Amino acid sequence: MFTFIVRRLIQTIPVLIGVTILTFSLMHLIPGDPAQIMAGESASPTQIEQMRDRLGLNEPVPIQYVAYVSNAVQGDLGNSIRSGRPVSTEISGRFGVTVELALYSTILSVFIGLIAGIVSATKHYTLTDVVIMIVALFGLSMPNFWLGLMLIQWFAIGLDIGPITTNWFAASGWGDWKQIVLPVFTLGTAGAAIIARMTRSSMLEVIGQDYIRTARAKGVKERVVIYRHALKNALIPVVTVVGLQFGGLLGGAVLTETVFAINGMGRLIIEAIRARDFPIVQGTVLVFALLFVFVNLLVDITYRFLNKRIDLN
Repeated sequence: MFTFIVRRLIQTIPVLIGVTILTFSLMHLIPGDPAQIMAGESASPTQIEQMRDRLGLNEPVPIQYVAYVSNAVQGDLGNSIRSGRPVSTEISGRFGVTVELALYSTILSVFIGLIAGIVSATKHYTLTDVVIMIVALFGLSMPNFWLGLMLIQWFAIGLDIGPITTNWFAASGWGDWKQIVLPVFTLGTAGAAIIARMTRSSMLEVIGQDYIRTARAKGVKERVVIYRHALKNALIPVVTVVGLQFGGLLGGAVLTETVFAINGMGRLIIEAIRARDFPIVQGTVLVFALLFVFVNLLVDITYRFLNKRIDLN
């Protein structure tokens, strides 16, 4: 296990190098002079030149890249153009909110998706199976921003059981349940639909295996066959989907955070793009990539616990 983790960490180095090149290139790929854009349209030539010196744009590009990477390794992602605060400080203030939102949304989607998928697989080609798959398709087809707006309309406005325009997260984390339910349900719906369909497909494949028929022929209870034998082996592709979804949510549920006025990472990057605050954009993209690589590593390790026959070394 230790050898596998070390090898995977080494394999992530080229990925991270590619990400740093991409984020570094953001500064040079934007139309026009980045220094003039950041200094403002009314900036004087002297102010623009000062901004170029501040950003290190007068240095050769390779030297700029080396300086960017060396600073990033030390946790220095630069300073925000808007606030003047360190980018790492701006991100840390939003990171916990996004993690909570992603975690609770993933838990909801896994809970609903697994139950729906198992029921659909055990009752395949029946009316129950058809209804569950239709509901899953409907949940998968709804855009998050539309669902969020509809939930606000139905519950916050129609039934008057939740805030409308106030911040949906308390400063220290989650507020009461009214602040939790709607954004989590909005994000968890599509994930639950994907997990339900994947669980059904994987379960149907496993249920048709010889060892399942042997267990049933021995008189093993159907509940034991489904949950102890079939489900455990069917979870590997489901874990992959869950890991990708969780990593995607950590990468910023941009539209949902915007609809519900959640001060998370997704909303931060949208605000930074609108304000052309490129140090913030660079920093958040780099953090997103690191999080996604870490989540994928956890998914691979989880495979070993689900199936001892998988050799990670």
